[in-house]
Formats: sequence, C-alpha cells, structure tokens
Amino acid sequence: MSKTETDNTEQDRRELGEAGSQLSTAPVEEPSIVPGLGVIGWARWFWRQLTSMRVALLLLLLLSLGAIPGSLIPQTGADISKVADFRKAHKTLSPVYDKLGLFHVYSSVWFSAIYILLFVSLIGCIVPRAWQFVGQLRGRPPGAPKRLDRLPAYTTWRTTAEPEEVREAALKLLKKRRFRSHIAGNAVAAEKGYVREFGNLVFHIALIVLLVAFASGQMYKSDGTKLVVEGDGFANTLSQYDDFKSGSMFSTDDLVPFSFNLRNFSASYQTSGPSKGTPVTFNADIGYRKGAYGKSTRTTIKVNEPLDIDGAKVYLVSHGYAPVITVRDGKGDIVYRDAVPLLPLDANITSQGVVKVLDGYKNAQGTSEQLGISLFFLPTYGGGSSVLSAFPSLQNPVLNLTPYHGDLGIDSGIPQSVYQLDKTHMKEFKDSKGAQLRDNLKPGQTMQLPNGAGSVTFEKDVREWAGFEIVQEPGSGWALAGAIAAIFGLAASLFIQRRRVWVRAVPGPDGVTVVEMAGLGRSESAKVPEELGDLAGILYDQAPGAPDAEDDEPVTSPNPEVVPAEGPEKR
Repeated sequence: MSKTETDNTEQDRRELGEAGSQLSTAPVEEPSIVPGLGVIGWARWFWRQLTSMRVALLLLLLLSLGAIPGSLIPQTGADISKVADFRKAHKTLSPVYDKLGLFHVYSSVWFSAIYILLFVSLIGCIVPRAWQFVGQLRGRPPGAPKRLDRLPAYTTWRTTAEPEEVREAALKLLKKRRFRSHIAGNAVAAEKGYVREFGNLVFHIALIVLLVAFASGQMYKSDGTKLVVEGDGFANTLSQYDDFKSGSMFSTDDLVPFSFNLRNFSASYQTSGPSKGTPVTFNADIGYRKGAYGKSTRTTIKVNEPLDIDGAKVYLVSHGYAPVITVRDGKGDIVYRDAVPLLPLDANITSQGVVKVLDGYKNAQGTSEQLGISLFFLPTYGGGSSVLSAFPSLQNPVLNLTPYHGDLGIDSGIPQSVYQLDKTHMKEFKDSKGAQLRDNLKPGQTMQLPNGAGSVTFEKDVREWAGFEIVQEPGSGWALAGAIAAIFGLAASLFIQRRRVWVRAVPGPDGVTVVEMAGLGRSESAKVPEELGDLAGILYDQAPGAPDAEDDEPVTSPNPEVVPAEGPEKR
C-alpha cells in the first residue's frame, strides 16, 4: 500500500470518528496507569477510579450484598426482642456478629462507607456527563464525512433536481421528523434521540435521590404500634406507644401532634364456601384531632387505606376481642373491672390473655393477695371437646377461665408481659373435688371462687380492639419519585436510539445531481437502515431519479434500497 493510500485511509477513519463522536455522554474509560508521585497524583488517580462506571457498579453490587444480612439477621432497630432471643440461641456466633455490626447493618461503619462511596461515585459520574450533555444540546450535529458509503446504512441515486433544492427538501423533511438538522457545506447534517442520553442522566440522578431518601428515612423515621380498645383513645406521645423505634436523628419533638378515639370497629367474613371465615372488610371508625385543640373529625381507617395526618400515617394492622371482666372479693366489692385485650392464635381468632389484679383484693380471711386469671377465648364455640374457635365472628362466644392467687412478682422489678402470667409464686384454686378450678363461661355468667374468695364475671359486653401502626417517613415521597424517575429514565436509555443522518447533494461529472444518504447509530440496529430507507423514499418522491445515461430510461423505484456499507469499519 502506497503512502498516499495509507494517508487517505487514516483520514477516512478520522472523519468517521468525528461523525460518530459524542453519540454518548458516557465518560471515556482511561487505561489504568501508575499515578504520579506525590499526594496530588495519588488523589487524581483515586478520584478517576472512584468515579469510573466500573467502580460505581461494583459499589452498587456491594451495597446490595450488604443488605442481605440486614434482611436475614434480626436487627436491633426493628425488633430488639428477636435480637435477644438470637443471642441466647447462638452464644458462639453472636459475639462475631457484634464485631461485624450485623445486628445493626444499616448503621454499621462498613455499610455506611459503601453507601457514602457510592453516593460520591454517582455524583462524580453525573456532573461531567451532565456538562457534556448540555454542550451537545448547545452544539450542532457534525458535518458529513467525505465517504458516506463507509457508514453502516447508505443509499444513493441521481436526480435532475438542483443540489440546493435537494438540500432544502431534505432539511425540511428532517425537521418535520423532529431531527435537529442544519446545512453544513454541501450536505444536511441531522441528529435525533437526545432523549436517550437525557434518560440516562435521569436514571443516575434518580439513584442519588433514592440514596438520599433512604438515608433521611433511616435517620428521621419513626415507627410505633398501639393497641386501642373500642371506646379508648391514643395521643401521639412517646409514652402512649406499646412499641416504638426510630432513626438515629429522630427526636420526640418530631412527633406530629394529634390524637384519636376508636369509636367502633367492624369486621365481616365469608360465611360459606371454601373461603369460609376469610376476612372481607376491616373498618375502624375513629374521631381524630390535629394538635391539642383541633376540631374533631370523623373518618374510617381500612386495611391499606391509612389516615394521613401531616405526614404521619396511621395504618390498621390487626384486631381482636377484649371481653369485659369483673372481679369481686369475698365481700362482693369490685376490685377489678375492665376490657381485657386478648391476642389471636389463629385465623378464627381463638385468643388468649391474662387478668392481673394487683391491688385491693383480699381473700376470705382478709389477707391481701394478688390474683392472676388465665383466659382462653373462642368467638364461636363449636361444642363438644373443641378447643378452637369455628368462626372468627361472635356467634357463640365462650370464655375459659383458670384463676390463681398469690404473688404475681410485679414488685421484683423484673419487666413482665401483660399477656403472660408468671406462676412461680402463684397457687391454684381448687374445686370441691380437689382438682384445679377452671370453667367455661358464656357472656353474663359468673365463676365463684372457693371458700368465699370472691367471684369472676364474664360480662355481656364483648368489645373489639384494633392494632394501629403510626409511621413517619420523611423521605418516602422522594423515594417514590426517584423510583418512578429511574424506571422511565432507564426505559428511555434502553429503547431510544441516538442516531445521525447525512444527506449530500452535489453535481456529478455529467452535471446531474448525485444524492447520497447515510445513517449512523450509537450501536448497530435495524432501526437506522429502516428509518433511512423511509426518509430516502420520501425524499426520492420530491427529487426523483434521473434517466439512465445508457438506455435513457428513468429510474422508477420509489424507495431506493438501503444497503450495508462496505469497508473495513462499521460504527
């Protein structure tokens, strides 16, 4: 190959490179080189590595892997009791988990380091891409290469129309098809598909929004639960919660001031068929107030339809029964009367709980004692030896009572569950046959304690309770917006193709205009040749083919065939 041919080949490659330049805002991956001496050299090398797409993907993978133990291992921020149970069951493994921070993954040093590095890496990727994209929007598509026939999609024909007429017609056609186009020399240069790069930037920015929303949600969130019996209420203060957890930056002053009363709870179930007993509706009728002196407003909370009060969402999460129990001492004086919430054990709301009489009770001898009564409740008793409810609603309620007397252990200072009975220092009541006293009561019936020790009455009033979860997540709205933007941005970057089209019209050696059209996409796709063929067909109708020089017959094809380019390179 001669020196002239080599120079021409190099020039063609350079022109094709310029024609395909800036079809993407992706940063150019530079080969790894040994950093220069000094702090500045190492800092530049580290920054290039951190802001590379390869490292960003690696950090995203590490963040995903790091979240796995947070889902599989009990977390102190979610349920400290499960963490305590795990420590008791795995005494060898627990110290290792403590050192690795696996009981508080999302606030651990290593997870925070990955999180912050990913955040910085994404910003380092986005800023230069955004700047480059703005520059591309302000610029114009590059001029046509000297050899259009070397591009991936190409077609040509001869026409009697003047070159200026062909270029004007091509410019008008391309603008009508929403190409950014202009006349550059003897050709029209056009470009389309900028939304692809815009979607790519939106996707990366949305990832940053998601990271910020996740961080703020973890630091400033609060999540608490409260069981409320019909007729009772709740005020949004820390002491009112049954269970409460919050982020590291949350303070009690961040609690939204409101209160509500549970007026009524209603539930309906399937009464027949294979789905008998399946819940149909759960409705909590409440009256709530904003602030200390707000006006009472009545509303209904349903499953998956929370009440939103200034950013605090009140969810309906559970329900059960609370039979009203009255306890009298040997003199007939009432020492306890209240609705006792019972915890459901199955789908038919077979429930259990306890009554603890701490003060005011005296036995038949006048000695002060404490009473503990185990309760087992069946909303629909099926009869016979059945120990489980046959249906979740109150069709045939039966309450099983087992009383104890003695010391409940409350004064020891050890915390106790209100739903469990410590029988360590308690004694059983005996019936006339010397067996442990227990009985099944229907609403309105009374159990007499032996030897004039008093009585326990199952009142006719069986109330229901509802469990509420009160959540404050300041970053949830931003997280949702970021997720939606990420989906649309990713879809745009995947399904929209950035491409360029050139139309050259010049006089041929015989004075007849030669029209050349070529297209180039960011990646090889059938869409570029198809689109170029469609454009060529329309332009051909406006600048039809000239008669052939040999047989003097006109070219009649309305859509010149778009052929793949020949040559050593395809871009």
